[in-house]
Amino acid sequence: MSHRLTSLLLAGAVLAPSEAFAALHQGLTSALAHTTFDYIIVGGGAAGAVVANRLSEDHDISVLLIEAGSRKGSDFNDTAIEIPGRSAALQKTRFDWNFTTTPQVGYDNRSIAYPRGHVLGGSTAINVMAYCRGSRDDYDRWARVTGDYGWSWDSLFPYILNLDRVTPSADGHSTAGQFNPDVHGHTGLLNISLANYFIEPGALSINASHELSSQFPFNLDFNSGNTVGLSYTQQTIYKGARFTSAHGYLAPFFERPNLDVVVNTLVTKVVQTGTHRDVPAFRAVQVYNSSTNTTTKLTARHEVILSAGAVKSPHLLMLSGIGDTSELSAVGIEPLVSLPDVGKNLQDHVFLPLIHTVVPGVFTLNQLRENATFAAAALAQWTNTRTGPLTLPGGDTWGWFRLPASSSAFEIAPDPSAGETSAHYEAIIEDTFISKVLTPPSTGNFLTLLLNLISPASRGTISLASADPLAAPLIDPRFLTAPVDIAMIREAIRAVRVFLAAPAWQGWITGEYGALANATTDAELDAFARSNADSVDHVSGTVAMGPRECTRVGCGALNPDLSVKGTVGLRVVDASAFPFIISGHTQGSTYILAERASDIIKNARH
Repeated sequence: MSHRLTSLLLAGAVLAPSEAFAALHQGLTSALAHTTFDYIIVGGGAAGAVVANRLSEDHDISVLLIEAGSRKGSDFNDTAIEIPGRSAALQKTRFDWNFTTTPQVGYDNRSIAYPRGHVLGGSTAINVMAYCRGSRDDYDRWARVTGDYGWSWDSLFPYILNLDRVTPSADGHSTAGQFNPDVHGHTGLLNISLANYFIEPGALSINASHELSSQFPFNLDFNSGNTVGLSYTQQTIYKGARFTSAHGYLAPFFERPNLDVVVNTLVTKVVQTGTHRDVPAFRAVQVYNSSTNTTTKLTARHEVILSAGAVKSPHLLMLSGIGDTSELSAVGIEPLVSLPDVGKNLQDHVFLPLIHTVVPGVFTLNQLRENATFAAAALAQWTNTRTGPLTLPGGDTWGWFRLPASSSAFEIAPDPSAGETSAHYEAIIEDTFISKVLTPPSTGNFLTLLLNLISPASRGTISLASADPLAAPLIDPRFLTAPVDIAMIREAIRAVRVFLAAPAWQGWITGEYGALANATTDAELDAFARSNADSVDHVSGTVAMGPRECTRVGCGALNPDLSVKGTVGLRVVDASAFPFIISGHTQGSTYILAERASDIIKNARH
């Protein structure tokens, strides 16, 4: 390849069609269009960035990474993305695909926003930066379901240990006693940190945990393989700013001569390129140019790897004729591979804010919304020093808790969690008013305990609205449709009430806010949950891996090596491959899956 134009491109210049290659392209160039790469990766989020980086470590391998978003490739450095405390403002912007679900039966037929990152870095650029690996039991269940014990916790632990690197918090405080350094690496490409700013409810929650330790124990490090207990948060934040997959896995490596990244480029389907031993091979993608309304086919020597996320990866497969044949035919797509599990098995976490009023006069981060002078000072502090309240995207503590085995919820259905190290629900403690349904009052002090149903039984779908690749897919997570889920939510609310009644909270919380205060019976708690719940934005499982070559419905759409069943030259590497959702925020587990997937792909060449 010819001279690299990295500096020019990072400054935002647009490439005209030419024969010059560059590590970062603002659109498809004529040179790229006429090149056959070893691997084409679709999607520049957590998984795609990892795979592109790891494959291109071998200088004999050429890699093209295609990202649909980013007006300019350096968008992941946009100030709007970098400020941790403003992550919620990134939804419904140009950095978001701006998806919406179908009306949700379990949510009183409400449709909800379904944000997904539309920028280099994918959803790592718009999420709340929570870094969670999940539990030992989560991965051991993956191994059992797939029959591949390379997915077990112990087998993955070398990847887990070498993935992240804990860096000093921006405020310079000592992190001793806030995490276990023995379960973290020191050379990983993913920078994380403990909380960079502390709030009073965090300290109160730690005290409450000590007071009620039998039910709400303290856990030094929820990323140790056992998530259960109250812990300090860990987040993908570095020196007070968001740290995305683009920061860790792409930008430092843009000058590799065998890695090319193109943004502003929409893949509309994968393309069959022939057969291998009577099995259809898909080693090409179709790319759409909106300015000319034309398409271009790009071909890979070895594989196309879909890392477009748990909404777009199944969408692309179905647009390509891979999926449920009757559903494809119904929208006018010729079925090429019968794979009914594509788009099924959607799993997500339920987001339910429990809002409480707080005594007047105490300081809370409601001031960021109510006090323009304080908000301006906080922004100036972050801009000048990368410190202060805007370095905190949520709370500084969170709890991962299990319901007792005797819970009435498990009389309805078996416990859906992976095991004793996996929580049933998460509780994030934040000192501000948070709701995706209610409008915040203009004044007042509030604490919100965000309840997250972390081991759900409900299953949803991604399906095609039409054969038009520019049309959004139909997204139906079917939240709270499994009876055990609403029962677990109900029991979790009651458990949280016990936690917030601990002596530590006396004189700080004054009561429950709104409809929550009047919800006591099962029916009232259920009604409250259905009218106030939303998504934690952890969609996964929609192209799930399962036992090798099993094509029965429910066996999964992928083999354990993440290859698409019934095809050659095609893999899916992202959260859609999870057979079960992780009992934690899914960013960390997506990185882990992609690290092992990279080795699987490398080993397949030999």
